[in-house]
Order: sequence, then structure tokens, then C-alpha cells
Amino acid sequence: MIRFENDYAEGAHPRILKRLLETNEEQTPGYGADEHCEKAKTYIRKACDIEHSDIHFLVGGTQANTTIIASILRPHQGAVSAITGHIAVHEAGAIEATGHKVLTLPSDDGKIRAEQVREMVDNHWNDAAHEHMVQPGLVYISHPTENGTTYRRSELEALSKVCRESGLPLVLDGARLGYGLVSKDSDVTLADIARLCDVFYIGGTKIGALCGEAVVIVNEALKKDFRYAIKQKGGLLAKGRLLGIQFETLFEDGLYHEISSHAVEMAMMIREAFREKGFSFRYDSPTNQQFPILPNQILSELSKTYSYSLWEKFDAEHSVVRFCTSWATKKENVERLIADIKAL
Repeated sequence: MIRFENDYAEGAHPRILKRLLETNEEQTPGYGADEHCEKAKTYIRKACDIEHSDIHFLVGGTQANTTIIASILRPHQGAVSAITGHIAVHEAGAIEATGHKVLTLPSDDGKIRAEQVREMVDNHWNDAAHEHMVQPGLVYISHPTENGTTYRRSELEALSKVCRESGLPLVLDGARLGYGLVSKDSDVTLADIARLCDVFYIGGTKIGALCGEAVVIVNEALKKDFRYAIKQKGGLLAKGRLLGIQFETLFEDGLYHEISSHAVEMAMMIREAFREKGFSFRYDSPTNQQFPILPNQILSELSKTYSYSLWEKFDAEHSVVRFCTSWATKKENVERLIADIKAL
């Protein structure tokens, strides 16, 4: 079986495994207070073009989202998200379990717009009963979104402006950030994200690391006591150097962008093969996730050799599926899939 259902089916990039082995018997302080974590932070700050940021390494995306959001919100506040946002649909109520409601906004492509946030905030404060309602406390977005779509710089600038005018921190989920940054349509850089967001994280789990996300806190007001929040949420890893070593390797010489580019290149080859065959797509994704709309009969044939994710039912005869590439996707497997698409 050739697997295209997610971007974390493989282990870690060989250079990361090599570095972990080379440093295996080093003795270092625990909980991220080691030289590898410090080097990784230096590399990330340089990539983000921001000197004054706090960086923390957590094991996974749900852990990062939960810790960030719970550390920011007061008890009566909620997190604003697209209705398709990861925290709204794919985290088993993790945010709600901390006592905070996810306040969803309609979205067909996975993105939310500045005017939607403005309308929600205005509606809340203009309601005479607003003290009886959950107050919007932050805005959560992801780049790329759950649907593989990406924000333009102008869209992020508009969102950031509304959030700052409304006093709402803007939090960006970057579990697949590398794939968004290198996509052909992207005009967004890490420096843009650091400039426009209050908190964001750089995903490693889905982009070459065994595990790990690098949380970057830009807003000074949100930095205080964040390590307490990590500890309380069970995220302060005793062997923190294991995360630092991985991000040190990913960012010391551009490996993160290099392997992200490979995944997107493979995804574009798959996209073009489906397009040439006459199939349409549910979302216009320029990233490593592709969502063709296929006849169920064809899916039955493809599933004999390939795994993919069933995304949603389109109609009685068609389904939306996700083909997902990764940093480790082999070109020969993509070429085999393309040949089988052409033969359908």
C-alpha cells in the first residue's frame, strides 16, 4: 500500500536521526535549558527576523493549541475560529475541556476574514445582554488551513489590524506552516507572520521531525509565566533537548524550507494529473493537501493500491478525498499514482 492519507506517516528526516544519535550520550540540563534548544531558538529568531520573542518547544499541535489558548483567555472568554478550524473539529474538545468555548465563524475554504471578526466583536458588544455571553478573547487561524488553503499577506494584515483594534490576540496554528510558506501562490514569509501575529507556532511533526512544535510568542504581554502553563498542561518535556536538536537541524541551514518544497512539488504533480483527467477540486489548495472530487467507482479502484482520506460526501456518486504528500514522499510513488490516474 502506498500511503497518501497524511503527512506524518514516516518517521524523521535522516539528518535529524543522525543528529539525535550523535548527541545521544551528551549530558544536558533538562526541560529545554540546554544549548541545542538555545541554538534552535537563535536560528528561528533569525528566520523570523525578530530578536525579541520567546520560543518554547512542545511535543504536538493539540498540546500547543491548548496551552497557548488556555494561557491567554480569561475564564469568561472564548476562541474565535473558522467552523472548519482544527480546534473546532479535530481536537476532541480539547479547548472546551480547559473551560473555553470555541466561537465559530462560517467558512467554505477554511479561512476567516477581517470583516467577519469585526462583525462578531461588534455584535457582542452591541448586545445589551453581552455580559451573559461568552466574550471573544482571541482569534485563531491556521496557515495552511485544514483545507490546504493559504492566507495572502493582505488578508493577514487586515485580520491583524482588526484584532489589534479590538484587543484580541491573533494566534496562528502552523502545524503545516512550511508547506504554506513555500507554496507557489504564497506572498507570506515567516517575518510577516511574526510581525502580524501575537503568537504562532512552527510545525515539526508534519515536516520532518519525529515530533515537536516551536511556539513563538511575540506579544510581550503574553510571555509571562508561559512555562507554568506548559507544565500545568503536561507539556514540559524533561528531555527537552530532543525537541531542540530537531529544530536546530531543521533551521540551521534551510532544511525546513527545502523539504517543505519537495512535498508541495509532489502534490502539484498529483494535482495536475487529476486536472488533466478532467476532475475538479473541492478546494483550490496550493499546498501539500489536494482534494479532488472523484466518482466512488474510481475510488474503489484506486484504494487497491493507494490510501487516502475520505473528506466528505459530494453527492450520491462522488466523494471529496484528500491526497496528502510529505517531506518524505517518494517521486517514484507519485509517478506510479499519476500513471494509474491517466489509465482510469
